[in-house]
Formats: sequence, C-alpha cells, structure tokens
Amino acid sequence: MTSMHLDTQMVHGGMDGLTESGVHVPAIDLSTTNPVNDVRTGGDSYERLATGQTLKEGDSAVYQRLWQPGVARFESALAELEGAESAVAFATGMAALTAALLAAVEAGTPHIVAVRPLYGGSDHLLESGLLGTSVSWAEESEITAAIREDTGLVIVETPANPSLDLVDLEAVVAAAGDIPVLVDNTFCTPVLQRPIEHGAALVLHSATKYLGGHGDAMGGIIATNDEWATRLRRVRAITGALLHPMGAYMLHRGLRTLAVRMRAAQDTAAELARRLSSRPEVTRVHYPGLAGGDPRGLIGRQMSGGGAMIAIELTGGFEAARTFVEHCDLIVHAVSLGGADTLIQHPASLTHRPVAATAKPGDGLVRLSVGLEHVDDLARDLFSALDSLRSAA
Repeated sequence: MTSMHLDTQMVHGGMDGLTESGVHVPAIDLSTTNPVNDVRTGGDSYERLATGQTLKEGDSAVYQRLWQPGVARFESALAELEGAESAVAFATGMAALTAALLAAVEAGTPHIVAVRPLYGGSDHLLESGLLGTSVSWAEESEITAAIREDTGLVIVETPANPSLDLVDLEAVVAAAGDIPVLVDNTFCTPVLQRPIEHGAALVLHSATKYLGGHGDAMGGIIATNDEWATRLRRVRAITGALLHPMGAYMLHRGLRTLAVRMRAAQDTAAELARRLSSRPEVTRVHYPGLAGGDPRGLIGRQMSGGGAMIAIELTGGFEAARTFVEHCDLIVHAVSLGGADTLIQHPASLTHRPVAATAKPGDGLVRLSVGLEHVDDLARDLFSALDSLRSAA
C-alpha cells in the first residue's frame, strides 16, 4: 500500500484482513483477559509482550495491558502514514511523551535538549524533572552546544504551540548528530508534515486532536523505528498506559477522514488569518501561510501547507484577550484543538499556565483552532468580538 496516495492510505490503513473475516469495519474487542493455550506457551507469550516485543504466531494476547488488536490496527495505520516502521499508542499524548522520557532514563541518558515553545504540558513535564530527566532549553542554533554525554533526546514541536513558530527539522537533526530527535507533529499531522522523512527518530501525536477529529476520544501515539517501539511498548506494559480499545476504534476511524478535514480547515484558517490581519485591534497574526510567516521557506520543503491553527496578538494585553475570548458566541471557549468546531483559548491562562514566566506566551495572545464551519460565519463572530474591544475601551 506504500505506493498509494496518502489519502488512500488513510482510508485503508490498518484494515488488512477484514474482507477475509467477512466484516467491513474492525470489531471492538473489549476483552481484558485472553485464554492461554497452556502454561508454557502462555508464559512465553507473557514474557515477549511484557518486554515490548510483538505477538508471534500461536501466542496468546494474555492481557489487554500488554496487547490489544484494535490498538494494534490503529498503530499500524499511523505508522504507515508517517512512513515509520512501527507506532505505539497510549492513553493520552502526555502518556506517550512520558514513555519516551522514561525510556531515555532507563537507557542511562536522562538529559533532554528541548526547543521552546512546546505544548504547556510537555514544557511542564520537562521542567519538573518528575521522571528523573533534566532539561536544557535551547534555541535551534544552540542544540549542538547543549548536548552532553548523557543526552537521550532532542525534542521540538513544529509548528509550535501556541505561537506557531516553525522549526527546520533537517537543521535540527543535523545539529543533534547521533542523538534521536522527537518531533511533536500534532498541529500538522502526516497530511501536512512527515518528520521521519526529514531525519526525525520519533514522531509524537496527541491523537485526541486532529487524528480523532471530533473531540470525543483521547489518546497519544508515537511513530518510530522498531528498536524504539520495543522500548516504548515495554514502558507501556509496565506503567499500564495502553490506549483503551474504544478510543483506538474511534481514533482509527478518525484517520479515514483526516485528509479532507485537515485541508478544509486549513483553507478556512488561511482566509481567516488574512481577514484578521486587517483589523486595527490585532497587532500580529501568527500563521505560517501569511507573508512573513514562513521566513525559511519550509512550506513546500518540509510542510505542504500552513495548517489550521492561528494565534493572534491583541492590543491591550490580558484585558483585551479576556474580553475578546468571552465575547465569541459561535466559537467555543475551550482548550484542545483539531475538532470539527472552532475553539478559542487564552494560552497563558490555560494550556501554558504552568510554563515558566520567561517562556510563557504573552498576555495578549489568543489561540484559535479553526474547524469546519463556513469562513463567513467564523469571521462574523470574530469581528463582532473584536468590535467589543472598542466598546470596552
């Protein structure tokens, strides 16, 4: 299937064997435990799965925490879309990041080099040192100098949350040298960016967002090579962070419409960004597709479009941002992103609240996750909220 167009892969990925089974969509298997053939083969199966290996012919799945067929189908589909050897799915995106960090700690390489901005939860986890890691925050140009003998990962997010700063992945990989690079690809998805093609070793998604696409299923997934996948599955088995079968079913189903949703939302976001740029209350619109938003020409080389996220800076700081967000009517005031409906939030107060003051987004910055509504309705709602700033002045 690798010779097929990405859109076709999204529809058919992870669906192998269904026709032979006489069904059209995967079954939802909720079994928490599975029969074993005998004590010896059951024990061998348990040993393989608990150490991060995959099922072999004749093995028992033993226990849902160790392996689950619906989760495996979702993993297979996402690995194919990212051009990876394997993928490992987790209960949440933060559980996926936690597993990668614990794998680095177990290997004796607990030092992490990370480029800000990152999602606030990722930033908080790294800064806390909770998992036994330490972090050196670096600009792109400082990555090589920040690497130590015990460095296990270089972590970047592009476009970055929430400012949509872009990172040149090939430059980061070159600067990292032998150190594996983990890329949070949540904002772009494989529709717009495939980091492994640019040298990344691990690609992280909060699957809750665009992969699921409807705000009703939570999960995380990392696409990577087989060696890293074994390490991640071992951590998952020990910590119990497996994605639930129902979530796996819904996230896998979301992949089938990902391409059309992503491109439709992107078209609307590009037009909204253009319209918002003309408003006097807006000091800056952060959107890669705007003139000046992609200074290194990554769109066309690394990305195939600007995506569906927008950040805007408002004159008047926190009070302007608060008034603006609270006067949106159609657009929902909520965290998260990537769903069918448009969401708005103030990162400094919510998703990035735990971030250190020196790295926190500005008080006047507001983030939009553009959904599938008509652009004119969204623009009307946003412009009405902007008009409220004049009334409040």
